[in-house]
Amino acid sequence: MAKITKIALAGEGGQGVQSIAEILAEAANEEGKNALYIPNFGVEQRGGVSIAYVQISDGPIGAPKFQKADILIPLSPRAVRRTKLHAGRNTVYIYDNSLIQEGEVNDNIVGLQYTDVTPPNPTAGMPNPAEAPVGGQPDEDLPQDMIAGEPKTVSFTVPGPGVDPADIPAYVKRVIPIPANDIAKNELHPRVFNMIILGAVIAATEVLPLDTIKEALETKLGDKFKTNPELRDMNFKALERGYEIIKGSM
Repeated sequence: MAKITKIALAGEGGQGVQSIAEILAEAANEEGKNALYIPNFGVEQRGGVSIAYVQISDGPIGAPKFQKADILIPLSPRAVRRTKLHAGRNTVYIYDNSLIQEGEVNDNIVGLQYTDVTPPNPTAGMPNPAEAPVGGQPDEDLPQDMIAGEPKTVSFTVPGPGVDPADIPAYVKRVIPIPANDIAKNELHPRVFNMIILGAVIAATEVLPLDTIKEALETKLGDKFKTNPELRDMNFKALERGYEIIKGSM
């Protein structure tokens, strides 16, 4: 039976968690793999913690959701608490150890945020989610401002000073910190924060080539890249930076 790589990402609204998941799924499909991406905005929807479930495999994928993740990436203190049930003994746990405070993301700059995402049909051809193992909060309908319309300026606030390592489950396979917020803010641009995280996911999972992710980004943001080639360079630098940090830690 083909191995299924199970990835769970969680973060505050505006951190681009769903965008990361969509790019992963699109890149996996381009590689000829099966991929399933399920967004979960929980009962809070905008302004709350959102979780993205991604599964990638060379074979069939059964249940739309899963209990334990192979790769778990919570990007805020609240996300750490919301995803504890997805941490298991075989989980590689990646978290942002920057001192995250309040931030603002402007969609007219660079990067990929949730307003750029085309929500998938998460259960097409799949078993009934009610009959499958699930975790976290129930799925809710996507807010309309996340579905259509022109990109907006998105503000997000991460409660508290950042993720406390003491809150990370001690029984996971491995814990890898990455100062993604600090790197984005000090070396690149806050807008490419989630590209750093995407690079980290690619390095940790080893199921997709980095070049395929770049091709998926070209497809998604090609018009923006043509208008301003510097945006391509910054996004790719962020992607490579996250990839290199995790590769150096594995």
